Amino acid sequence: MGRSFLLSRLVLIIFVAYFAASKAAATRPGFLYTRTRGRCTPQFWSSRREEWPRMVPQRSTVSRVFGSGVFERYGSDVTLLESTAMNDDESAFAGLLKQASAALLNSYARKGFPYSAWEVKTLVIQALVSKEAATRQAKQFSIANQACN
Repeated sequence: MGRSFLLSRLVLIIFVAYFAASKAAATRPGFLYTRTRGRCTPQFWSSRREEWPRMVPQRSTVSRVFGSGVFERYGSDVTLLESTAMNDDESAFAGLLKQASAALLNSYARKGFPYSAWEVKTLVIQALVSKEAATRQAKQFSIANQACN
């Protein structure tokens, strides 16, 4: 009886320690998490920690980069740098532009990124038809941007 009591207590302690550690890891990132994540996100590109690809300078306007369909939605004065720092909670189209800008930069700067530059541009224009399409495409770009290293 004494041995089974100690064993059950040990299992309980391990169980509690496991859940405490997993809760702490979920609330604040660890060292390895912060080193391997975020090199492809819009926040990373807006921080200017890495030189931008020469094909798309920071001061390029989104209407020049993505075409006339984007000009009608966003105007002519929004730059790529501004689009990566946008508050994407404002609208589905703001979220699309933010994630698409990061995806475009990643397509030029990261080997193995799942989208080529022309695919990003084409998908953006196709997603401008509705809020639902914009939301769906922004989510797909976000997933690719998060998974990228």
